[in-house]
Amino acid sequence: MTKIFNDPADFADEALAGFCDLHSGLVRQVPGGAVRRRRPEQPKVAVLAGGGSGHYPAFAGLIGAGLADGAVVGNIFTSPSAQQAYSVAKAADSGAGVVFTYGNYAGDVLNFGMASERLAAEGIAVENVLVTDDIASAPPSESAKRRGIAGDFTVFKIMGAAAEAGAGLADVVRLGRKANNLTRTIGSAFHGCTFPGADTPLFTLKDKQMGLGLGIHGEPGLFDTDLPSAKELGQELVARLLAETPHGAGNRLAVILNGLGSTKHEELFVLWLTVAPLLRAAGYTLVMPEVGELVTSLDMSGVSLTITWLDEELEPLWTAPAETPAYRRGNAALAGGLLSEEAYDGGAEAIAFAATLDSRDYAANCAAALEAARKALHDAESHLGDMDAVAGDGDHGRGMVRGIDAATAAACAALASGAGAGDMLGAAGDAWADKAGGTSGVLWGAGLRAFGESLGNDEAPEPAELAAAVTAFTARITDLGKAEIGDKTMVDALLPFAETFSERVSEGVLPERAWAEAAEAATLAAQSTASLRPLKGRARPLAEKSLGTADPGATSLAMIFAVMGPHLVGAGKVAT
Repeated sequence: MTKIFNDPADFADEALAGFCDLHSGLVRQVPGGAVRRRRPEQPKVAVLAGGGSGHYPAFAGLIGAGLADGAVVGNIFTSPSAQQAYSVAKAADSGAGVVFTYGNYAGDVLNFGMASERLAAEGIAVENVLVTDDIASAPPSESAKRRGIAGDFTVFKIMGAAAEAGAGLADVVRLGRKANNLTRTIGSAFHGCTFPGADTPLFTLKDKQMGLGLGIHGEPGLFDTDLPSAKELGQELVARLLAETPHGAGNRLAVILNGLGSTKHEELFVLWLTVAPLLRAAGYTLVMPEVGELVTSLDMSGVSLTITWLDEELEPLWTAPAETPAYRRGNAALAGGLLSEEAYDGGAEAIAFAATLDSRDYAANCAAALEAARKALHDAESHLGDMDAVAGDGDHGRGMVRGIDAATAAACAALASGAGAGDMLGAAGDAWADKAGGTSGVLWGAGLRAFGESLGNDEAPEPAELAAAVTAFTARITDLGKAEIGDKTMVDALLPFAETFSERVSEGVLPERAWAEAAEAATLAAQSTASLRPLKGRARPLAEKSLGTADPGATSLAMIFAVMGPHLVGAGKVAT
């Protein structure tokens, strides 16, 4: 279990700060993550790895010569926000462009994509390379849906070496994608990991059992099986990877036998005694293999095996020198350039608000609605986390609490500065997305901003205008997330709410009654998701395990809308 912490909510931030202090000769902390201490003398492509915390050495531990130029660091098992990605990119860019590289998870794709749009609008060349190495998360015919796990390291290493050698942005991206297409990983777990402050692990296994096909975010395996001997485990892992040998692949391999957090090196060495001979017997030459911890999952007990089929272009990049706080290969000369102490400040600027008195009065109602949601989410944090842990990474409750806390604080600050309802909700949404990260963070943040933009800052809304704001909230979330009814996401509760509220308002029903009926429809729809199999998000690979448990995103949305209603419709209580 994770034992050393202060406030569990601050664990990731404090861990990053401690890391940056310890390795201050190599890295410096910037808003959203960390970058190399020294900037290059000449412009070079900045390779920026990223994702949630809890995977050390990934991602900040891989910053350094021959590897990453920076790391965008989210909360535990939660994608960083678009603002964090933007800030790290601004700090790392030296004029040759930046490339974000990360595992294929919905929250990462959304947030890094939004940051890329913002950077491109400013004239910075930017690309994204997704890692999709986990063979357990989707069949070969749907390889683009696969998640990224320990194969992250191989892709990062090859891209970092290419950029260090002076390759341009297009070549760095091409090589990264080539490496990803030639990389396969399979993992197994013996015991789940435990969040700081949690009393129990995210999942448990029966005695003498193993979960096969796990991810790196505390998710359980796709199925449980009797715990094999080391020889049997090695045979299973190797057989599953070689069954997916790419067409035309060569006979030279980069191999990573990766511990997931609490598996001892000695255990990995024992397993290697089976893995290596099997690969050699299959006709392969093993090129500078790695055995140890490179992409972990807090304190999870487990192991993964990664294979990358090399060619004459990739092999020199795999074997090239690197020097980072957590990884060293050969003699990597320290990157040149002057010591760089200045840090990008995130672009924070004082904002002057203009709003009518009516809108400012209604903004106070909106702030009260957010406070009601904050109290409800704090009360439900543990329950939402338990729901998410059934087929996901267990972080939904914590992520929602981080988001609503940030949104409420930003709303209060904007309200005190004279903001109307539109600007106040926009500030709340931006703060939610920035601090919560993840898929739900970016969706709730974007939704609140759209809600505020629809309301504006001129007047308190009439029922039809409030319905239009709900519609704008819904449209923004569905446009970004691409989810539909039946996918087992927050949309399963959101669409019934929006449709019911708009319909009842158009019929002339009092807004208090319309909102209450819409909230009831959302609650019932959220409960009914228990019978669905997830078609999107991290729970998708564990669809069968998800059956019988309602979707946590739909559940939290219904909960939030229920308690916000009395304030948003301007009544002391919802009529019954």
